[in-house]
Amino acid sequence: MEVSATLRHARLSPQKARLVADQLRGLSVERAIETLSFAKPKAASILKKVLESAIANAEHNEGADIDDLLVGIVNVDQGPTFRRYRARARGRAGKITKRTSHITITVTDERR
Repeated sequence: MEVSATLRHARLSPQKARLVADQLRGLSVERAIETLSFAKPKAASILKKVLESAIANAEHNEGADIDDLLVGIVNVDQGPTFRRYRARARGRAGKITKRTSHITITVTDERR
């Protein structure tokens, strides 16, 4: 059984989110939440919420036992980019890109 939760348009760079997401794959959900609770980056709190949502989906929709769940797939894809401009010297404009992410976490009860 695989159950997932998705967060779209998170105001977070995918590159920075992947650094934290790479630490979660294959862990038990209890260990993953513990890891995210003590991690400093902004991505940790966002990933923790998505993981808790996936756990709640598994428990409520599938009747899964939380103690048996593992973090299966963690995808962090690039979402739309906000483009902003800032005034620069000599009448020019500098482009500022504000990146967003689509985060999907799948929990499973099977060992791979």
